[in-house]
Amino acid sequence: MPTATLTSKGQITIPLALRTALGLHAGSRLDFVREEDGFKVVPLRTATDTLKGRFAGRRSKAASLADMDEAIAAEATSRHGARTRS
Repeated sequence: MPTATLTSKGQITIPLALRTALGLHAGSRLDFVREEDGFKVVPLRTATDTLKGRFAGRRSKAASLADMDEAIAAEATSRHGARTRS
């Protein structure tokens, strides 16, 4: 199993075998997903079909559309303040 060492600046070099297996190149972005026994490293892709399963297990139950609308409204209000329509 390939290993990496963390530098004093919090950086690691991902071994070539892992970069090749994950299809990584300079500038690739990675997501670290917490799991019970550690983390899973997930390369971020631009195609939407690669997002399947990325968020699995991050919520105990699915959010309803009403919950999503409420969260969007709350975030918009916090970012832009309450504005009235004329």
